[in-house]
Amino acid sequence: MSKPTVRIRFCEGCKWGLRAGWYAQELFSTFNGQLAGVFMEVGESGDFQVWVGDICLWDRRKDEGFPEAADLKRRLRDAISAEMSLGHCDLPERQITDNAGADQS
Repeated sequence: MSKPTVRIRFCEGCKWGLRAGWYAQELFSTFNGQLAGVFMEVGESGDFQVWVGDICLWDRRKDEGFPEAADLKRRLRDAISAEMSLGHCDLPERQITDNAGADQS
């Protein structure tokens, strides 16, 4: 089975190239060895979309803004490897917040 390729389409005029690069780095580090590549491509005005194959994981217009990294990782995981654990990204937000204040002694 071939590895999937992620495509991040962004508006160059909106200066979203750095944001697209940051998401690419996040996906590479989480899905280490599981992706063929993450490609960035210049889109139309206002575009910010993340695709894997022909599946749109995120569209800034439809999803009303930019994704949290954990949300994007969950959507990609669900599309390519639903059984994969994402560790803390799989925890409910409240549990993450509650654990952040836990005593570290």
